[in-house]
Amino acid sequence: MGPRNFREYPVWNEAVDYATFVYKVTSKMPWFEKKGLCDQLQRAAVSISSNIAEGAARSSDADFAHFLDFALGSAFEVETQLTIAKNVGYFDNLDENLDINFQELMDRVHSIERQLNGLIKTIRNS
Repeated sequence: MGPRNFREYPVWNEAVDYATFVYKVTSKMPWFEKKGLCDQLQRAAVSISSNIAEGAARSSDADFAHFLDFALGSAFEVETQLTIAKNVGYFDNLDENLDINFQELMDRVHSIERQLNGLIKTIRNS
C-alpha cells in the first residue's frame, strides 16, 4: 500500500483546527508560562495532526496505526495540560477574551480522541 492522503481524514482536519485554536488560547495565558505550560501544550496539540500525517506516509497499516497511537497519546497530553492550566486558574479570564471555556476545549479534544480510537480500530481490524 502506498502513502495515504492525510488531508482526507476528518480527524486530521479537526486536529489542525484544534492546534490552531490552542495557539490562540495560549497567547492569552500569562507571559511567564510562554516557555513552560504554553510551550508544552502547543507542542502536544501540533503533534496530534503531525503524527496523523506522518503515519499516513507509512506503507503498512501497522505503521500507520502506530503513529495514530502517538497522535492519541498527544491528545491525552493536551487533555492533561489543559486540566493543569485550569487548576492553576489560567482559564479564569480566558472565557471573556476568546469566547471559549475549558469544557469546550475538552469536548473538542475528546472528539479527536474518539475519532483516533475509531480509526485505529478500523485499521487494525482490516
